[in-house]
Amino acid sequence: MNSLVKRWIETRDRQPESEYEEAKRKFEMAIGKPFITITLEIPDGFEKFNNEFLKLEKDQQFHEEVKDLIKKHLLFDSRHSESS
Repeated sequence: MNSLVKRWIETRDRQPESEYEEAKRKFEMAIGKPFITITLEIPDGFEKFNNEFLKLEKDQQFHEEVKDLIKKHLLFDSRHSESS
């Protein structure tokens, strides 16, 4: 793992931003739990809730609700694939 850390540190100044972010993501995945990053746009018709929508990014209760949704989705997918 030391070589991964060294490579990440050495390459972060020389790489364009997108390559740096990819290297950083691989490093974080190697030392921690897997994670996903998604970009969500405010749904059509909800533009008047722009401020509330932006606050969701740091809303811990919202994060917990999303985690619960992910758990349900993964469990449903695993049950569905077992029955096939």
